Amino acid sequence: MFLCKKKPCEVERIVKANDREYNEKFQYADNRIHTSKYSIITFLPINLFEQFQRVANAYFLFLLILQLIPEISSLTWFTTIVPLVLVITMTAVKDATDDYFRHKSDNQVNNRQSEVLIDGKLQNEKWMNVKVGDIIKLENNQFVAADLLLLSSSEPHGLCYIETAELDGETNLKVRHALSVTSELGADISRLARFDGTVVCEAPNNKLDKFVGVLSWKDSKHSLNNQKIILRGCILRNTSWCFGMVIFAGPDTKLIQNSGKTKFKRTSIDRLMNTLVLWIFGFLACLGIILAIGNSIWENQVGGQFRTFLFWNEEEKDSIFSGFLTFWSYIIILNTVVPISLYVSMEVIRLGHSYFINWDRKMYYSGKAAPAEARTTTLNEELGQIEYVFSDKTGTLTQNIMTFKKCSINGRIYGEVCDDTVQKKEITKEKEPVDFSGKPQAARSFQFFDQSLMESIKLGDPNVHEFFRLLALCHTVMSEEDSTGKLIYQVQSPDEGALVTAARNCGFIFKSRTPETITIEELGTLVTYQLLAFLDFNNIRKRMSVIVRNPAGQIKLYSKGADTILFERLHPSSEDLLCLTSDHLGEFAGEGLRTLAIAYRDLDDKYFKEWHKMLETASAAMHGRDDQISGLYEEIERDLTLLGATAIEDKLQEGVIETIASLSLASIKIWVLTGDKQETAVNIGYACNMLTEDMNDVFVIAGNTVGEVREELRKAKGSLFGQNNSVLNGHVACEKPQQLELVSVGEDTVTGDYALVINGHSLAHALESDIKNDLLELACLCKTVICCRVTPLQKAQVVELVRKHKNAVTLAIGDGANDVSMIKTAHIGVGISGQEGLQAVLASDYSFAQFKYLQRLLLVHGRWSYFRMCKFLCYFFYKNFAFTLVHFWFAFFCGFSAQTVYDQWFITLFNIVYTSLPVLAMGIFDQDVSDQNSMDCPQLYEPGQLNLLFNKRKFFICMAHGIYTSLALFFIPYGAFYNAAGEDGQHVADYQSFAVTMATSLVIVVSVQIALDTSYWTIINHVFIWGSIATYFSILFTMHSNGIFGMFPNQFPFIGNVRHSLTQKCIWLVILLTTVASVMPVVAFRFLKMDLHPTPTDQIRRWQKAQKKARPVRRRRPQARRSSSRRSGYAFAHQEGYGELITSGKNMRAKNPPPASGLEKPLCNSTSWLENLCKKTTDTLSSFSQEKTVKL
Repeated sequence: MFLCKKKPCEVERIVKANDREYNEKFQYADNRIHTSKYSIITFLPINLFEQFQRVANAYFLFLLILQLIPEISSLTWFTTIVPLVLVITMTAVKDATDDYFRHKSDNQVNNRQSEVLIDGKLQNEKWMNVKVGDIIKLENNQFVAADLLLLSSSEPHGLCYIETAELDGETNLKVRHALSVTSELGADISRLARFDGTVVCEAPNNKLDKFVGVLSWKDSKHSLNNQKIILRGCILRNTSWCFGMVIFAGPDTKLIQNSGKTKFKRTSIDRLMNTLVLWIFGFLACLGIILAIGNSIWENQVGGQFRTFLFWNEEEKDSIFSGFLTFWSYIIILNTVVPISLYVSMEVIRLGHSYFINWDRKMYYSGKAAPAEARTTTLNEELGQIEYVFSDKTGTLTQNIMTFKKCSINGRIYGEVCDDTVQKKEITKEKEPVDFSGKPQAARSFQFFDQSLMESIKLGDPNVHEFFRLLALCHTVMSEEDSTGKLIYQVQSPDEGALVTAARNCGFIFKSRTPETITIEELGTLVTYQLLAFLDFNNIRKRMSVIVRNPAGQIKLYSKGADTILFERLHPSSEDLLCLTSDHLGEFAGEGLRTLAIAYRDLDDKYFKEWHKMLETASAAMHGRDDQISGLYEEIERDLTLLGATAIEDKLQEGVIETIASLSLASIKIWVLTGDKQETAVNIGYACNMLTEDMNDVFVIAGNTVGEVREELRKAKGSLFGQNNSVLNGHVACEKPQQLELVSVGEDTVTGDYALVINGHSLAHALESDIKNDLLELACLCKTVICCRVTPLQKAQVVELVRKHKNAVTLAIGDGANDVSMIKTAHIGVGISGQEGLQAVLASDYSFAQFKYLQRLLLVHGRWSYFRMCKFLCYFFYKNFAFTLVHFWFAFFCGFSAQTVYDQWFITLFNIVYTSLPVLAMGIFDQDVSDQNSMDCPQLYEPGQLNLLFNKRKFFICMAHGIYTSLALFFIPYGAFYNAAGEDGQHVADYQSFAVTMATSLVIVVSVQIALDTSYWTIINHVFIWGSIATYFSILFTMHSNGIFGMFPNQFPFIGNVRHSLTQKCIWLVILLTTVASVMPVVAFRFLKMDLHPTPTDQIRRWQKAQKKARPVRRRRPQARRSSSRRSGYAFAHQEGYGELITSGKNMRAKNPPPASGLEKPLCNSTSWLENLCKKTTDTLSSFSQEKTVKL
């Protein structure tokens, strides 16, 4: 990380193939990646620098230096250096362990094998040894090692197919193609080894959708664009092999450029502690100044008499210099207000909480044998303060599996069953699926639960047959057979795979295709259709059509697409069926299913020939070609006959709906950030119940310029607040505090539920301009926010925007490499060990296998961690203020001499032995309510979001409590001992007896206090609390014994004092009085508060006690399901351009050509199909702002 630096002035990149010596002079980065923070050399200085950024560590180092000065030190130096070294060592070991695993994961990736062309031979080489300019061979299903220029492939015309799920979250395949001059190289190693082309291209950047370059070879130049490049992180699919030339390697690849930097994360409590330590130091400085002034006055007025009394022969002291020395002496004595054991205890508690997460069996996923893992131990309490969750969609909310769930054919729904009361029921796993075992070519993974569909097929229902015939013909799927003769489909989108597989299992099997024909097997009979035209899908048309001639000579147009589009093009005869199908589509959409309408049209032969002739003319037009073709498509795609509709389930992860509902009840806002298209993202939003029909409005921001985006945001805010709200209709380019004030006012005034949907190019305009405040304001006022078509960097920018301007604790969760950037940016990063590799897990702070475990991580472990840490800190500050400030009161009675009121051993052992274990037990094991109650009552999570349990106000309350206890601890024994005599008539007001009485009172008071603070008692709490008291007395009697004094007379001067003091009844009465006076006000206050103003936690604990004997059966939270929807459930993960690709035949391997026919001529100019596909693919991706992406 610290050794590999990019050239800062790189403006363009020049790469020569197969020439490492030439490329090395540019000092390009190699293919080694570094996600680790340290190396062996840099670990110690960098880690120490990071640790001493913590104010407390620097404070203790300063105290240690003071203690080494004998003139001012009244405590020995080892009382500070031992715990300081201990805490620094523990933290360093933990950081080293975390970084070791980063090194391990880096090595795992860097040591992957790849075939590299070296010295004319293909050799296995580690990824980290791959250099810029090398030629690499990739095979099917392999990860791409670096950013490559595609040279050749096994597919015709240099095509290859890639999956980019780790880059943009999309699982549909994308096509890349090589230049024709390089595709001729094929797999000829000798020709590839002689290839010496030079590429001049853009410098490394993070723009996934853009590449500009030129290849110079054989005295000619060829332009390069994004369609010629395969990026690192992609997976080669449906392509046997391909060769590529490395353009960008390692940290220069676009994947790593989008990954963001590893940040040093600290919790809000850590940041608050830094502030409090500074405040405490200021408070101690004030006390030190008061005592130093007192010492100067005392030395000036009284000190001379004591020198004579003590036979001091020194010259008279300067009272001002004496006060100066006393100031530093008291700084040392009073430093125990913030002992270093506080930080040791915090690390131990966090470690314990991390193990609880790792050991939680309820977060263990048996399907993958994957437990939950806390990959860091420093952020646990932050899990209890989350306000915003940013989630990926594909693989995080969804399983990335499309299933044909239901369909509507000729007004009848298939896929539902009815009970005796004719009520529709959800199909469950207990229901018997249709048996497809009798069909050898049926897909084994396909399941359908409605037997009536198969009966309709067997009975020969013509509408059902036509429905599945359409599904088997209208698609872009490619088929091939494996070595066993099994039919395998190569699908461009998972939706098409689900539809074609459904048709296959229902007896209409897509077998093969050529550019002119489609062959299907209809209920056992092979039928070949002539493909006359392919009317391709795009995001504007939102439909796809094919025109085919069946063996009987009939010409038919089959079409599928969005219901809102197809319904406008139906023949009036379909009006009745339209109403019925619309109701069915509403039900499907209400269940969160992805819908497509299905229709066909019978065409007249003469009419088709005339239309086809016009289409050929339009395809050859030089100007307005696309508009003319689109118009002809519109003309023929009318007067359609409706067949029905399909409903596909994009399977959600188990428990997603319940988790989102529960987190919403906990006032956690969930934003979905996905690279998928808008329809798909919105459909999943409805499936998850993040979007509902009951919402007042769903704002869609899709502007293509800054002005359009600003206007759409203003209109949305106008809908929220009405036209009378002049405050929010003005320009909002204001300062941050004013912006936050506006947002908070809006959140209080907005009534109703709203949602915001924004796409990538609009988001890019908003993030780079002054309207990002408008966007943030509107988004924060909405219940749900969905950002679609966003790049990995834009995901991080959205997280950073909320994190910075809302000052809220954020959590990002994802499962792919495209989520790494936002995972690193958020306060908490969660990785899901899903199907997209382990990049997200390796960059995360916490990981598990299913999204549903997020609910338990936050509502149970997060809330408990925050609750325990806050109770721990409140008690610790109280205890140490009570312990330390006794020295301040004692100073007024010891001539401000910096003498300690306790003996030195008690000061050393108080925080380490006497009170350490009880507070650790409370910090690790305490819980206010059970885990089940935490899950059932998400509202209990809100105190953490509002930071109620530990803040500056709570600190001052603990401080006041400690000051009061210190007053009681000092002045009650002082008043009782004043002119008092023991039972034997001897004086008991000596310094040693006074010290023992106060020390004993202190230990008992703080032990009783922690007993009152403990909500959940375990055997460990009992042993630690009462055992600590027993340990105190055991050590006390030992240190005051004759034996220890005989061995160390200078170290243990309090010989026999305990036997003398603690045998006096009056001493025990003083201890009892001190304890009661210290504790009773707290008991009274808490009793009144619980009775008059109980918190939700108090109410649940009362209910728990009342239900101990008879606990009712817990009812599951009902899953919200709608029976109908007013919206379209259309979603189709398809990419434009595949129709031309099929009809051109460029993606098909050479076979025996079928007989030619005049009607079988491809509709598009075959010389331009690559350019058209490139243009259309780029159009779908260039919605991301190319020149306007904002760097973090």
